[in-house]
Amino acid sequence: MMDRITIRLPRQQVEMLEKLVEAGEFPTVSEAVRYSVRALLEKHGNRVLREAEQISFKV
Repeated sequence: MMDRITIRLPRQQVEMLEKLVEAGEFPTVSEAVRYSVRALLEKHGNRVLREAEQISFKV
């Protein structure tokens, strides 16, 4: 199951996402955004979780 969220992006970024879809890089704009979110979470997610755990242990 997937949740729906709404985001606002500058027109230029939306156009670039649409060009990626037109070029066949992604099947939809939504999939391009999901790919980007996954990459962001892989890069930063573990650090954020570790920091959150450290904070909860200090309380």
